[in-house]
Amino acid sequence: MSIIPSFADGAPASGSAPRPDGLLGIGEMARAFNVSQRALRFYEDRGLLTPWRHGASRLYGAGERRKLELILRGKRLGFTLAEIVGFVAGKGPAEDALALDPEQIARQIAHLQRQRDELDAAIAELRATQGRAPPRG
Repeated sequence: MSIIPSFADGAPASGSAPRPDGLLGIGEMARAFNVSQRALRFYEDRGLLTPWRHGASRLYGAGERRKLELILRGKRLGFTLAEIVGFVAGKGPAEDALALDPEQIARQIAHLQRQRDELDAAIAELRATQGRAPPRG
């Protein structure tokens, strides 16, 4: 089960007041996806999100919500922002999944496995050091 909310019906997550037009303001969008408003502005600066503007307000529709779902999924899978830009670019409203070819998947699995091995080694070293440390007191 995904921790990222789905907005297939155009409705925001519970706790956000739905608008008749289905749009979310930046605060509502941030709360719905558990990200900061700063993160949303960062993604906009990088061209990943293009909210509608009404004066100084940013308004996010269903397409932008789907793009943010892809961004967050890409991050969760360990892809870089540059890679995520490629995944999100050109996504139409009906495309809700990361377009990954088998080679990309294999490379990412190998990358994550290397990171996991490095973390396991660091944890083992710290545990060994912890066992030799004199008691504090």
